[in-house]
Amino acid sequence: MVVKLQRPILVGGLGLSFSLWILQSWHHSIVQLSEFGLFSALAVGGGLWLFRQNRPKNHLEQLNGIVVDRVTVETAIAKTEALINQLAQEAENHPALETLREQVAQLLLELDRQEIKVGVTGGKSVGKSTLIQVLKSNWSKEISQKVSFQETAPLFREAGEKSDTAALAEVNKTDFVLFLTNGDLTDSEFQTLQQLKAASQPTTLVFNKQDQYLADERASVLLSLKQRMPGNVVATAASPIPIKVRKHEADGAVQEWMEQPAPDIQQLTQQLSEVLAQQEKQLVWATTMRKTLALKTEAKNCLNKIRRDRATPVIEQYQWIAAAAAFANPVPALDILATAAINAQMVMDLGNVYQQKFSLEQAQTVAGTMGSLMLKLGLVELSTKAVSTVLKSNAITFVAGGVVQGVSAAYLTRVAGLSLVEYFEQQEVAIDSGNNLNLDKLRQTLQNVFQRNQQMAFLQSFVKQGVKRLLPETQQVEVVR
Repeated sequence: MVVKLQRPILVGGLGLSFSLWILQSWHHSIVQLSEFGLFSALAVGGGLWLFRQNRPKNHLEQLNGIVVDRVTVETAIAKTEALINQLAQEAENHPALETLREQVAQLLLELDRQEIKVGVTGGKSVGKSTLIQVLKSNWSKEISQKVSFQETAPLFREAGEKSDTAALAEVNKTDFVLFLTNGDLTDSEFQTLQQLKAASQPTTLVFNKQDQYLADERASVLLSLKQRMPGNVVATAASPIPIKVRKHEADGAVQEWMEQPAPDIQQLTQQLSEVLAQQEKQLVWATTMRKTLALKTEAKNCLNKIRRDRATPVIEQYQWIAAAAAFANPVPALDILATAAINAQMVMDLGNVYQQKFSLEQAQTVAGTMGSLMLKLGLVELSTKAVSTVLKSNAITFVAGGVVQGVSAAYLTRVAGLSLVEYFEQQEVAIDSGNNLNLDKLRQTLQNVFQRNQQMAFLQSFVKQGVKRLLPETQQVEVVR
């Protein structure tokens, strides 16, 4: 029955019969349809069904839906080059500049690369080297000249370990990946495949050494693999196990010998050949895009490091200004909005560091927005309690007027400054986003920064610094014993 249902003509006939039965049941609802219109609709529907079933599949669509055009890649390269130029403008003697410029120039040449790089990867003893040898010997000379195979080091040192970072980085430099496994996927293998998918890396999962399983076991493993990696799985036997052949002679003598079956890689070579024929340029462009994005991230990290080094003293300056203001004019309940003027100036100065140009009015709006978010998130109350807890270790220090308010104001100003820095670092470089803040992202950033700065060791150190700045030496008492 299964074999018959795989025949499109028979399936089409069954579909037509079923459709007629349905239409008979709905006879009273469709009396206005003419006989010609009815059968025309059935014919069109059946034809569309057969077309969908039999049309050739674009394997690159199957392989994670990765389609990149040249213009998109060129635009990404231009943005990366602009970012490197920005780094040169802000730090002309940066040690990474020369290397970054060489790499961005190479990307433009990469776009016209003719050779396709196929990465062969997986765990230990999955047959990577053997499969490469067999593929090379079974492909036509024309295809062999276009393709180079790159075997990576084993992705996993031991079973169950996370993938090796260096080996995975090498995989992502290739145009197409053959990920080999000898059985059902381990958790480590599955997670690595998900990482490749997230990196937009075209990948085929190869179930190698399938001949080592009994027929029903082999079918079960293959089904499991296809369920976890839909459309991206092929089964191979690059080096099948030798089989014993026995020949009975007419005189009753029996001859036995071991025979090596031919490699079973037809399905894999067919898929690779189709992908190369249909999407050769797109594969190269997709790889160039991955390299471009990686280079952009590297350049942005360099620029952000320079800017953060410049932003840190700015934050420290304003946190102690806010502390002094709150200490001099303590209020029963600390209100972060009372320091809005100080924070607004900090917003402007940090904006200058990150090429985010704010007017005074915009800076005041940003400072007010951050203050409101802190109040809504409960950060003001939490910070005051945390500072009070540390200060209570000594009664004399604790009762000193305004110390809690002063240190808390400094702490919250610091959190606001670090949050703004982190928010800027997540944005595209050198854009004027001024008053177009993403409040959801800013809220999440505030929470994350606050949590990271809640460790007791940091709070104890910060409170000590605040006490030294706010109180005369004669009043300073060891806060933490």
